[in-house]
Amino acid sequence: MSTPEITDVTGGLDFPEGPVVLADGTVVVTELFAGRITKVAPDGTKTTLAEPGGSPNGLAIGPDGALYVCNSGGWGYHEVMGMKVPDSRQPPHYSGGRIERVDLATGEVSVLYTACDGNELVGPNDLVFDAHGGFYFTDHGKDRGRVRTLGAIYYATADGSSIREVVFPLESPNGIGLSPDGTRLYAAETHTGRLWAWTLAGPGELVGGASAAAHGGDMLCGLPGMQLFDSLAVDAQGNVVVATLVTGALSVISPAGELLDQIVCGDPLVTNVAFGGADLRTAYVTLSGTGRLARFVYERGGLRLAHTA
Repeated sequence: MSTPEITDVTGGLDFPEGPVVLADGTVVVTELFAGRITKVAPDGTKTTLAEPGGSPNGLAIGPDGALYVCNSGGWGYHEVMGMKVPDSRQPPHYSGGRIERVDLATGEVSVLYTACDGNELVGPNDLVFDAHGGFYFTDHGKDRGRVRTLGAIYYATADGSSIREVVFPLESPNGIGLSPDGTRLYAAETHTGRLWAWTLAGPGELVGGASAAAHGGDMLCGLPGMQLFDSLAVDAQGNVVVATLVTGALSVISPAGELLDQIVCGDPLVTNVAFGGADLRTAYVTLSGTGRLARFVYERGGLRLAHTA
């Protein structure tokens, strides 16, 4: 394990998630329990960009320069040692899962997708755009009494005209990312603590294989003990950097599945990482248990995403 020098950018966030780093150093985050999307200036000043309600989670910049949002419709929580911990059970205030578009200049929110082929989106969680302008996103699912909705991965276009299911079934899929060459898709399952990989034949199309898993993926990594996976990012070397709950670290996993490092972040609910700065060596992490956005130097450097702002 490694322990870098971590600097707080701001605090007082209501379970921050989904950091996106803009060109001017502003970081946009969601506040899961507040139904809010917040801009954090380099000096830590916070301003509200939009209030779509529900529980906005993963964010990404699309090919049109707008912000795209995975909104899981509402989360409940319970408190553990003064921290808000999300409940997987669907809360009474649940308003439905959806994919939203937010204008970065005005904060205007529009809904792009609420279902696919007649199946409702239950808990959209995280997304990543490819070089073709489409995006993959995970649906985490929710518990409904004694019944749990299985998760999936979808591929959709940014104009709201096309969505299709790519991977099913998954157990609580969360973080999602693409390899540097765009030919490999990664997704992390929260409750199983497993990282899966699929080979892509084209936009939203998987290469068929002989995987023993029902969803056709290859299990890249699973960590021992009570180590749960949240969101992820891919670094410049093609490693998958996965936010690891309970352990309170970022797990750096090679494309071959080797655990290279665990970077301790000082919060058991570290949920996301994004890279910024001129050389993409500044890692921004959401420390959701303590409501902080923080940063540190990540020497390997991050992968530049397909679309930036």
